[in-house]
Amino acid sequence: MYHLNFAPKTFIEQYWQKKPLLIKNAFENFEDIITPDELAGLACEDSVSSRVVITKENDWQIIEGPFEDYDQFGDKNWQLLVQALNHWHPDSAGFINAFRFLPDWRFDDLMVSFATPGGGVGAHIDNYDVFIIQGEGERHWTVGDKGLYAPKNNDPTTPLIEGFEPIIDVVLEKGDLLYIPPGFPHQGQTLTTAMSYSMGFRAPSQQELFSEIADNLIDNATGLKRFTSQSEPTQASQVSTQHQQHMMALIAEFAACPNSYQAVLGKMLSQNRFELDLCEPEEEYSAEELDDYICQGALLYRIGGLKLLQLEGDCTSRVFINGEAFEYPEDIEENITQLTQRLSFDNQQAALLFQCSATKELILTLLNRGYFYFGE
Repeated sequence: MYHLNFAPKTFIEQYWQKKPLLIKNAFENFEDIITPDELAGLACEDSVSSRVVITKENDWQIIEGPFEDYDQFGDKNWQLLVQALNHWHPDSAGFINAFRFLPDWRFDDLMVSFATPGGGVGAHIDNYDVFIIQGEGERHWTVGDKGLYAPKNNDPTTPLIEGFEPIIDVVLEKGDLLYIPPGFPHQGQTLTTAMSYSMGFRAPSQQELFSEIADNLIDNATGLKRFTSQSEPTQASQVSTQHQQHMMALIAEFAACPNSYQAVLGKMLSQNRFELDLCEPEEEYSAEELDDYICQGALLYRIGGLKLLQLEGDCTSRVFINGEAFEYPEDIEENITQLTQRLSFDNQQAALLFQCSATKELILTLLNRGYFYFGE
């Protein structure tokens, strides 16, 4: 199991989304989650998002996967990046669980890097929170303060920047952790062949929220209330300040009603950016088969990366899963909470859930969707 060597409450109060933090030996006796050979094998798969970044003098080349051969890249100045390892590698579940002091809706993915000496990405700025955990090997990291930085080669579309003055300058070793909030420039360079793990946490932008709400209004033919006024400007060509404010008040009025936004938020925040590794059965399970599996001692698992979310104060009893709402009777609220909190259930825990017919029916649906699966 993976246990963080710091107090989450203190971290959230003093550092979360405020300033970078270096924690040496954040994971005592840290063991890599995956071997380089296993990672290279995953990057051969079409369904896995991967890329190789080649470091060149004052430039970088990105090659998108899948990959069949790595000999072409040589033995230095490149790194392999695999996104959403947690979707494809069940052994990463314990590592993910160590960061669940932050809400599941924020968690984006676990990216893994295998890097040769000299491999890395130039100075850049991300718009999300990231925890970088060092596995085998060593990487040199620098982090700068927030500020205005010139984009690399005057390209406004790139996250790369020309450079920065470091406020953190450190060589990460096995088990070390570096936290970087959005907006802080950083750069990593590999010193010895290394494995690194990046835990990314994202939040929606205004643009994304407005887009989701607008799509929902169109799809459901809602939000049809029109602007009305009690007075008009004296100039026909003028849009008065009062009219402008009252039009914007229509949006505020809509946004103030939970019925207007809760379903939108639940569906939006429970979706993943990366493909899920669904475990759909060859033939759909029946309720009787579920009982047989439990009698045989089966365990129940949630697939990697799947988000089960509930909205506090929701106007409907429902759980949001992969962009879809599943309603349930109020009397199984405790069981639903267990489903959302746990990533796996031992045989006894699963058997207790199945004793309730409504819970069993929902789990049957999730099993047939490939969202859950039985294991030994």
